[in-house]
Amino acid sequence: MQSSQVFVLQVITLFSASFDNNHLIIKMSVGTAGHSLPLSLLCEQLQRCHPEVVPVDFGDYHPLKPIMVTDTKTRRGARKGSTSSSSSSSSSAPPDPLSSMLDGTDPLSMFAAASASETPAMSHSRREKEDELVGPDFEPWPAKRGEILARFTTTEKLSIVRKAPGPGSSAVSEKVRTRLEELDDLEEGSQRELLNLSQQDYANRIEELNQSLKEAWASDQKVKALKIVIQCSKLLSDTSVIQFYPSKFVLITDILDTFGRLVYDRIWTMCSDPRPLPDSFTVEDVNDTAKETCLNWFFKIASIRELLPRLYVEAAILKCNRFLNKTGIQETLTRLTAMIRGIGDPLVAAYARAYLCRIGMEVAPHLKDSLNCNFFDLLGTFQQISGESVRNQLVQQRVEVPEYLTLYSPAISWILQCIAYRAPEPLLTEMMERCKKLGNNALLLNSVMRAFRPEFVAARATDFIAMIKECDEAGFPKHLLFGSLGRSLACADPPESERLTILNEAWKVITKVRSPQDYVNCAEIWVEFTCRNFTKREVNTVLADIIKHMTPDRAFEDAYPQLQSVIRKILTYFHDFSVLFSMERFLPFLDMFQKDSVRVEVCRSIMEVFIKHQVEFTRDPVILNAMLHICKTMHDSVSFGRDFEQQLSFCVEARATFCNLEPVLVQLIHMVNQLAMETRRVMRGSHSRKTASFVRACAAYSYITIPSLSSIFSRLSLYLLSGQVALANQCLSQADAFLKAAVSILPEVPRSISVEGKLRSSESFLLDFISNFLATLLVVPDHPEHGVLYLVRGLLNMVQDYTWEDNSDAKVRVYISALPLLAAMSQETYLYSIPKVDSNETLYGGDPKFLSELNKLCDTLIGQILDHLKALGRDENTRRQGALAFSLFAVLLAHGDLRNNKLSQLAINLWNLSHKHGYCETRISVRTLDYIKHQAQQPDMAHLSDTIQRLALQSRT
Repeated sequence: MQSSQVFVLQVITLFSASFDNNHLIIKMSVGTAGHSLPLSLLCEQLQRCHPEVVPVDFGDYHPLKPIMVTDTKTRRGARKGSTSSSSSSSSSAPPDPLSSMLDGTDPLSMFAAASASETPAMSHSRREKEDELVGPDFEPWPAKRGEILARFTTTEKLSIVRKAPGPGSSAVSEKVRTRLEELDDLEEGSQRELLNLSQQDYANRIEELNQSLKEAWASDQKVKALKIVIQCSKLLSDTSVIQFYPSKFVLITDILDTFGRLVYDRIWTMCSDPRPLPDSFTVEDVNDTAKETCLNWFFKIASIRELLPRLYVEAAILKCNRFLNKTGIQETLTRLTAMIRGIGDPLVAAYARAYLCRIGMEVAPHLKDSLNCNFFDLLGTFQQISGESVRNQLVQQRVEVPEYLTLYSPAISWILQCIAYRAPEPLLTEMMERCKKLGNNALLLNSVMRAFRPEFVAARATDFIAMIKECDEAGFPKHLLFGSLGRSLACADPPESERLTILNEAWKVITKVRSPQDYVNCAEIWVEFTCRNFTKREVNTVLADIIKHMTPDRAFEDAYPQLQSVIRKILTYFHDFSVLFSMERFLPFLDMFQKDSVRVEVCRSIMEVFIKHQVEFTRDPVILNAMLHICKTMHDSVSFGRDFEQQLSFCVEARATFCNLEPVLVQLIHMVNQLAMETRRVMRGSHSRKTASFVRACAAYSYITIPSLSSIFSRLSLYLLSGQVALANQCLSQADAFLKAAVSILPEVPRSISVEGKLRSSESFLLDFISNFLATLLVVPDHPEHGVLYLVRGLLNMVQDYTWEDNSDAKVRVYISALPLLAAMSQETYLYSIPKVDSNETLYGGDPKFLSELNKLCDTLIGQILDHLKALGRDENTRRQGALAFSLFAVLLAHGDLRNNKLSQLAINLWNLSHKHGYCETRISVRTLDYIKHQAQQPDMAHLSDTIQRLALQSRT
């Protein structure tokens, strides 16, 4: 280079950074390159190290503006970097940062000196109270993240392509180029992995990079972590698959957020020794080591050559300015906002502004100026959207203008949400005026309506409708605008005098939408406004219009979610079913739900509302017929084939829905028990563990549901049924629980119950239940922890303590019924058994102690019966005495061993007692004697011959 020669010199400040255990160590070198580098950013950042800061005029500032400098003759032995330069383009341009930086004074030392020179009084006077962060009424970015990823998808292949070297790259020395690539690029192998990926693979790879960033940071490889962030940020300049750009923005900024948190937490940790740094800390609370490390990070980022990654990475660590300067965040927001003006692609610029606004809301939500500036800059780029460059890009990618405009929605909506957060109402008026100046840009107008508070929008609904009418429908369909307006009106009411006009104006547009899907999306929104403010007449009209649009070509089949939403909204506002079913188009609307699962869901939602709000009995034939139709629809549609788990899930939901309808609950329990038996039959021999688990789930369903029934006999019978089903499925603990529950509620049985509106004694029902219960107990094995015959004893104890009716023989009849059970339990082989269930015959195997327990219990019961017969004799209740004596005789004859002389004599005495007063029917007595004679002829039954000779018929005296 010759002295005084004027040329464009790109001064490249390279920071060869290495990390020790505490902070970055900065080394500097100077080189040249053949293409432009914006130095204004670096100049301003470094000059902030001095107590006196030269402000930058952002009005003339452009981050891509080249800097003209004069090269002076440099001696070979001169200190590296001591080049003297001055601007040739403007006398007021910032000085070369290297001339002020590298004069022998370390900028970090200057920063420390500047901090030390600030007196406590000055520090206190400049201390500002920190504004509160955003509240829960602000919708956070993570809430929008999933929606954007789901909405903006592509089937195109995605890739990361290494840019070819620029035309002037040969002028850069090999050493300089290598060091630049170390800072800006990832490894070549990593890039090859990102070529031609599907959307899911792309997202997975980005997540891998995010994880690699965390791992590199954890292993103290801070340079590698920064490389990953820089390379990922570069991806945001690529719009080759433009439909995917919003989703790409979400994925990449996740990595930036991770990096920002890691850097901030690292510096915070350095400030926490010896005591933790308070949340409301100031610059004075930060130690020098932390300040050095923080400033090194900003220097490192300032050396990134490309504008977009430099902007994004600095925005990611924006919060770290708190460690350096009280006004650093505000100044940096202003500078970064101006830098975005250098981004040529309007879509890329819009999302860069959205990210900057997002970071700004997180760290300094009170700084509204930068938000407004970003938004106004965004408005200024709208002309670029219709420019030749964008048109050529859309033609090349075969993307229509309306689809392209929707790509801006997340960015614009977010920026406007930030601006509108707790903003005064006049700001909406200002935004509306700016929309008008831009020719009522539909995209902007849509975002404004969705960003501001619904009550603000509702108060100006008529004005918004007028603006929507003036919009150009070619770029952004008007029905989308009416949809956004309808969302606000569903939450807040416009002036009452304007409501009918608003509905008419909106529906004029909605009803003309040709696409069924677009139509139903918008109509579904406005249904709520209609229900909220009008009567059944207007709602019926809306339903008729929906039927008209969705019936042709069975368009309703692709719109079940929206149609279900319409039903839910109507049910929210109409609880009078006489009004609801009087709408002519309501039931025809239900007929559009022709998919079984959807139809059942809709009918169930109607039934839920009916049960909740129809608290009085009704005889309205319209309601009864409609509900009958709905119930029949549900009944006919319930079919899950062999999907047993789905059937059980249906029963669970039905229980919650019909919790107040006892007959329904009873049927559900029967269904679940039947389901358990069917599962065992179908799945026999396969998936035994899964089957057993499902059966236990069915048992749990019944066990939870039965106590909710008010009818005591329904509970008793269902406990017994469920116990039998559990026993049949080898679920012994569940069966034991059901049977114990049945025994425990026996004392609750009332002495009289209502049958068909008349009070009747409950004894006959109770005796029938106990007889069935005793029959079941034969195959129920004793619980190992509760002793011999604990269920039988428990039942008999309950019978003993129960308050029976006066002059009742029910208790003695139970005792008589228990004797056959005890006799059957004493057999070596039981009369019946359940497969794979070991009853007491197997558990005890004829053990003498078990048989002794049976005999003792029989003796006790017979003694109780005989005492009762004596009491009846004393009270001269001979008819009852004779009937009970004959019943006990029949039991002894059928189940007792009459070879025992005492038992044989007892049987003869009972026969005689039953015939003593002539109340026994002669026909039954004759048949009994014939049976005994027949049995006496059987082998080993000759002893009955002696018994029959002692039995005589007695006539009534």
